[in-house]
Amino acid sequence: MAATHTAPAVQLDGISKSYGDSYAVHDLTLDIAPGEFFSLLGPSGCGKTTSLRMIGGFTDLTDGVILLGGEDVTGLPPNKRNVNTVFQSYALFDHLSVADNVAFGLKRKGVARAEIRERVATMLDQVQLGNLAERKPHTLSGGQRQRVALARALVNRPQVLLLDEPLAALDLKLRRQMQVELKQIQREVGITFVFVTHDQDEALTMSDRMAVMNDGHVEQCGTPEDVYERPASSFVASFMGTSNLVAGTYRAGEVVMDQGPALPVGPRTGITDGSRVSLAIRPEKIWLTDLAPGMARVSGVVRETVYSGPTTTYLIELAPGVTVSVLEQNTDRSRMEDRWSGGESVEIGWQPEHCLVLD
Repeated sequence: MAATHTAPAVQLDGISKSYGDSYAVHDLTLDIAPGEFFSLLGPSGCGKTTSLRMIGGFTDLTDGVILLGGEDVTGLPPNKRNVNTVFQSYALFDHLSVADNVAFGLKRKGVARAEIRERVATMLDQVQLGNLAERKPHTLSGGQRQRVALARALVNRPQVLLLDEPLAALDLKLRRQMQVELKQIQREVGITFVFVTHDQDEALTMSDRMAVMNDGHVEQCGTPEDVYERPASSFVASFMGTSNLVAGTYRAGEVVMDQGPALPVGPRTGITDGSRVSLAIRPEKIWLTDLAPGMARVSGVVRETVYSGPTTTYLIELAPGVTVSVLEQNTDRSRMEDRWSGGESVEIGWQPEHCLVLD
């Protein structure tokens, strides 16, 4: 099958991987566009790393077809696929300099020395390591080693770069810095990135699109905004950040809890009266003060106040066994004496369009 300029960079057509009677990945179908930063996101054991390894050729498929740029590579070994992989461990050669680590793949391909020097120097400058070319990896920080691994993969000019949780070993502050830098590098080089992570914030920060995986299949695929604001299932709503999930029965624009008050949600098309549902609403979408006209309202009792610097989270009990979290920004107007304390009765509210009713 010949490649075309309109073909997806990566096309997964019903790929599966089973071990005996158990499926690690089952009937996965995805198209990833050229130049896209695409994330496979999910908890441990959901099949995201297995999917990445199948794309790279490190794990054989049980069923399905993989195409790269329109070409069927299903049966090809890793060295015959125009992809490179950055692993969590970086896998650098400590006895080689930074420049020689980056040049390693080019030397194995037999690229001319002059071209190797030029491409390595250009790539090291691009990852801001030009002044460290002669250093050994063990003398570098975690973030610098991560950049070396990235440069070594990108200098080969792969069609697709596969990244298996490459930031997981970094501390929180450095990881957030590298998220921004990694996205900037991806935009500069224009190569398709397929990024595996279990970190929701990481995927939201960097991805053009993401696929949320669970138990070997995709629960939802879309832009970060689509997946966060409009989760397609209770799993996605709970996995993507923090979401209040309240079970109940839908009746005439309300979700009636099994034990507790009815929560107004407005009329919902496609959901019939009497259906068992989950109400999902993000903590930052709930108001504790300055409730506006037209908001859905319900009373509760403050059970816990958690101060976290920029924000304060309140845990509000609506009924025995039903507690929701409310997130408020700590602005200049927010003073310690203005915060709610445990045991106080409050009224909370939200715009009906900001909550989701999941079948």
